Amino acid sequence: MKILVTGGTGFIGGKLVADLLASGHEVFCVVRSEMPESLPSGLTYLPGKTTEPGKWQERLTQMDVVINLAGATISRRWTESYKQLIYDSRILTTRNLVAGLDGNTGATLISTSAVGYYGDRGEEILTEGSEPGTGFLAGLAQDWEKATGLAREKGIRTVLARFGVVLGKNGGALEKLIPLFKWGLGGPLGSGKQWFPWIHVDDLLSAVNFIIQNQEMDGAVNFTTPIPIRQKTMAKALGRALGRPAFVPAPGFMMRLILGEFAESLLQSQKVIPDKLIRNGFKFRFLEMDPALENIINE
Repeated sequence: MKILVTGGTGFIGGKLVADLLASGHEVFCVVRSEMPESLPSGLTYLPGKTTEPGKWQERLTQMDVVINLAGATISRRWTESYKQLIYDSRILTTRNLVAGLDGNTGATLISTSAVGYYGDRGEEILTEGSEPGTGFLAGLAQDWEKATGLAREKGIRTVLARFGVVLGKNGGALEKLIPLFKWGLGGPLGSGKQWFPWIHVDDLLSAVNFIIQNQEMDGAVNFTTPIPIRQKTMAKALGRALGRPAFVPAPGFMMRLILGEFAESLLQSQKVIPDKLIRNGFKFRFLEMDPALENIINE
């Protein structure tokens, strides 16, 4: 298949591109004028800026699958200008992708969203049919998903991939947490009682491939493990995996003082279940946190 990936040089995107190439697909990535020094063999780079219309859109009609991973990181303090960058990098890219797609080609659009869609929901069990929440991230996710609306109108199979916290080596949440634990400063965030929606990056990659192959799947799909855990359980598991203590809590008020509004994304509770993946027969490799962390850290 011919597959175009936006955000293909990021933490998840880089691993996905490598996985797709290894599976024999012809893979394309849109990048700005600064080309990466080392290009994976077989990967085709298209110059362009996904937040702006351009010649890169002309290649979309040739694709069997388009996977949209583009977006500025949320893992930093949010100023009003940076919140606008977070928003624009997602919404404008998605609109430009949809504008360039042709409904007559039989293409599939897999567009990233996030479990932030549900907001802070305490003990409520959340599936793809649950109502959206409130707050900046919830509103962002809702607008992000709405930006794919024209693709549906064109008759394009559209999957809204609601990612939980993706755990993997050399990036993502663990890249920020592991140093703290190694320094003996690891522990629960806030009360630690909040539900922590997560997925091993290898299961995420397998789920993307599963969705590509299963044409009947569309709409929102939760990308999280089927067995939810609380944040304090995750902290203890990471401490065990690293052989470090995990009892130094990070009080909520201190996190808000240091991180500002971004802290709310780390303190909210989301008991998310990947109902669609389960019902369609997807098999997770990593269901529990301990073997997942052992695999990542010892990789």
